[in-house]
Amino acid sequence: MSSELILGAVAYDPKVVTIWDGFRTWLRREGLPFDYLLYSHYERQAEDLVAGRIQLAWNSPLAWVRARRLATAAGVTLVPVTMRDTDRDLTSVIVARADSPVQSAQDLRGRLIATGAVDSPQATLLPLSLLKGLGLRPGTDVHVRRFDVGVGLHGDHIGGEREAARALAAGQADAACMTDGNLLLFTREGVLPGSVRVVAQTPPYDHCTMTASPDADSALVARFGELLLGMSYADPELRPLLDLEGLKAWQPPRLEGYKQLEQAVDESGFYDPAGGIGASDYRP
Repeated sequence: MSSELILGAVAYDPKVVTIWDGFRTWLRREGLPFDYLLYSHYERQAEDLVAGRIQLAWNSPLAWVRARRLATAAGVTLVPVTMRDTDRDLTSVIVARADSPVQSAQDLRGRLIATGAVDSPQATLLPLSLLKGLGLRPGTDVHVRRFDVGVGLHGDHIGGEREAARALAAGQADAACMTDGNLLLFTREGVLPGSVRVVAQTPPYDHCTMTASPDADSALVARFGELLLGMSYADPELRPLLDLEGLKAWQPPRLEGYKQLEQAVDESGFYDPAGGIGASDYRP
């Protein structure tokens, strides 16, 4: 058992270095033996977490699903530690141009929908599962054009999502998939036309979660969780880091918000029940 907590984080953007350098300095000043490693994709991070090569992982929702399956197959249990306030109750939307004849999801039959990267929960897996639940089989009843930008980053790099929005704006797709938050962002950026119509929306789900390895020192993990939960947005040192990480407060973890994604993963065969990669065209 390591006497130091090593956290894995995926370098989906250069700001990740700034964030965890700053958090590392603050956590060590608070007396926590802490360091971090950066990964180029989530699959290796999930494997290393379950194997105990790192003690903590800042997991995407899809990485949580895989890590949980790998752990269950190995006969061990992962420990959820915390999540951001902004990780709770997200939704994904399927949108069409307001001047389009597409008025509802059923109008997408025979039409083309643009999605994010193959491994994006919010812009690919969840929206396509939503369509399937509405009786529209992706690839059969609805044509899918995927934008594989940042594959391996589980949609944290929203480039594929943004390209899907651009395809919709350019008339190259009849609909596009994105989070409700990115719908607002892309509208502000001018990527999307001023008026679009939401034709389908998922139920709320949760996003990233901080996860501890089964053999991590429980006292250190508990202290790490306490320190994160105690971070104050009013602290002038922490506030810029929290802004970069996209939160105002860390929250206790919860796991019920991943049921939709578990279903979407099973439907698509993205991972098998033991956490093996089942998606034949996924190469992180």
